[in-house]
Amino acid sequence: MSIFFLTFGLLVIIALAMAVGVIVQKKSMASSCGGLGAMGIDKVCDCDDPCEARKQRLAKERRWNKDRII
Repeated sequence: MSIFFLTFGLLVIIALAMAVGVIVQKKSMASSCGGLGAMGIDKVCDCDDPCEARKQRLAKERRWNKDRII
């Protein structure tokens, strides 16, 4: 029974460490399936001209992809 409690405690500690890591990085959780991008949908809204915030995000993403080493 002590092995069960030790294993359970270890799993709880690992889960808490991962949660703290996500909170500290201030990143949103991302799935591995690709979301809307995997279905060929570029954006959620139907507008032809994206808003300023989206334009800034796209520019930042383009700069990041250009400077990526891989």
